[in-house]
Amino acid sequence: MDILTKIVKDKRIEVALRKQLIPIKQLEQSILFERETISLAKRLKKSHTGIIAEHKRRSPSKQIINHNLNVFDVAKGYENAGVCGMSVLTDGKYFGGSLDDLLTARSSCNLPLLRKEFIIDEYQIVEAKAHGADVILLIAAILSKAEIKQFSELAKQLNLDVLLEVHNQEELDKSIMPSLDMLGVNNRNLKTFEVSLETSKRLSESIPNDFVKVSESGISSIDAIKILQPYGYKGFLIGENFMKTDNAGESAAQFINDLEQ
Repeated sequence: MDILTKIVKDKRIEVALRKQLIPIKQLEQSILFERETISLAKRLKKSHTGIIAEHKRRSPSKQIINHNLNVFDVAKGYENAGVCGMSVLTDGKYFGGSLDDLLTARSSCNLPLLRKEFIIDEYQIVEAKAHGADVILLIAAILSKAEIKQFSELAKQLNLDVLLEVHNQEELDKSIMPSLDMLGVNNRNLKTFEVSLETSKRLSESIPNDFVKVSESGISSIDAIKILQPYGYKGFLIGENFMKTDNAGESAAQFINDLEQ
């Protein structure tokens, strides 16, 4: 069983349990549910750097990245650095994240927040909104075309931006629909964990210009961004690069500064 299949299997059990504990009605009464969201897609369109910085403690491919940084400091640091948005991993078992991380990030910055999660149920989208997210991630590899449509349309009703992630042409072909804001190309092969920017280059031509193009994984240098910008990419998701340092915010600020030179 590859890692993605395993994660989804565990996620189904976890979500079924959470639905029993906290009904949707209760989520809809959350104080953050009425909050006006901030569009990440709009910010990326206007930006010259397009950095979406991530908070991630560990991952299945890298194990521990950093368990010492707290979300509050990271969010503040990223905001001061001038990133366009922040991605917060909320998966506990494989990435060491939680919905509390999303709440903490929300209380400490005014950045558009992406709930980085393996979404397999509408419940998780309502949950994202109730915990202060502005954007949700949908992963084409784990969803059918009908699910992508259903989930992205619900997100739009809740005023959430939708970032849809693809790994190959086949996933891209089934995914293009008007209820998406951003199309993200993940440069990591989820079966082998190998990373190649060629994936972003190859798929860029097939992404219509109505969508903001985002490149994810393996972006650890200014060069990588400069290589991808001519292909129409406006957003760059960077996690490990900042998180593996002692001060993620300072590391992001330095990176953006160098990028602007």
